[in-house]
Order: sequence, then C-alpha cells, then structure tokens
Amino acid sequence: MGVSTPMPGAATGPAVVNSAPAVDIQDPPVAGPLDVRAVFDAHFEFVWRSLRRLGVRESDVDDAVQEVFVVVHRKRDEFQGRSRLSTWLYGICFRVASDYHRRAYVRREQPTDEPPDAVTTAESAFDPEQRAHTAEARALLDEALEAMDVEKRAVFVQYEIDELSVEEIAARINVPVGTVYSRLKAARVAFDKSVARIRARIAHNAGGRAR
Repeated sequence: MGVSTPMPGAATGPAVVNSAPAVDIQDPPVAGPLDVRAVFDAHFEFVWRSLRRLGVRESDVDDAVQEVFVVVHRKRDEFQGRSRLSTWLYGICFRVASDYHRRAYVRREQPTDEPPDAVTTAESAFDPEQRAHTAEARALLDEALEAMDVEKRAVFVQYEIDELSVEEIAARINVPVGTVYSRLKAARVAFDKSVARIRARIAHNAGGRAR
C-alpha cells in the first residue's frame, strides 16, 4: 500500500459515533511485516470510530484515517506482535488525534454534523419522540466530550463507553495505570461540570422562549 491508497468517503464511514463501542477487534497477535491492505480492510471501521471518538470532526476524519494508515505503512516492519494489532492501531490513532487537536485551524466540532438520515437500524424502529430523545442525548454527550482535552477524552470514552479496563487503556495509549486513573478522575469531574453547564443553558433558553 502506498500513501495514495483511496480512503472511503465520510458517507461510507460508521454513522453513529457514540451509540456503539469502538470495539477492540479480537484478532490474534500478528508478526510483522504487516499486509497493510489487509489491515486497512479489517480495521478501517475501528480506526474511523476511534478517531471520531477522539474528537476528530467528521469533515476531517477521512484525512485523519489516511494519516493513520500512512503511519501503519511506514512502520509496518516495526510491529512485532507483542501487543494486539488493534492496540497498536489505537496508539497511532491517539497520536494522530493529538496532533489534529494541536493544529491552529481546528474549530469547535458541531454536535449535529451527522447527516440527517444517519440512524442505526435499531434507532429506525423508535417512534419520533424516542428518536428525538436519542439525538438530544447524543448531542449533549458530544458537546460535553468536546470540552475535554484529548488525553482525558480518550480515557473517559474507553472506560465509560467502550467499557475497557484501566489496564487495557494503559496499554493502548502507552501510559502507566496510575496515569489512567488520574485522567479518568479528572475527566469525570470535567464531564459532570460540562453536562451541568449545558443543562443550565438549555433550561435558561427554554425559560426565555416560554416568556
């Protein structure tokens, strides 16, 4: 695979970011060198969801996916199978997302950047009130996550949403277990404050409309 390998468009990527976990694919350890095309085919969705969960805007995620697999191509001989392939890939996603957030041109993500018809099969069975409630909850979650830096966000999402253990998270992002615990504690505080602030704003706006 070269750097010009075409990436699927945003419309082909997973539509719902926060309703399903970015699953750590249950692959056996793989010894290098890697077949990068096979890795792309098997792990594209995992990489796409991981980058979105790490705060990469949907409009930018295809470029970020491309960047991840450029790194995979460049470092394919370095993977020795000492960890899960998906753990290694997540580490690359984390570094790419961190670089993305450091760039000056990044703008605040709008929590409604999904296409209007981007609903899961399960959601399509909901009545309109249920769908509205689900969309509102997801928008609140997205906005609260957006207020976190990428280090806290990575730990919070993996622990609270993907339900990974602290040890698994530490291996994925290559930090000590104690660092994961401290980031998780700080992330929970930040999340609670963000949710309280968002709800207060919504209540204030609703009160203003009622008058």
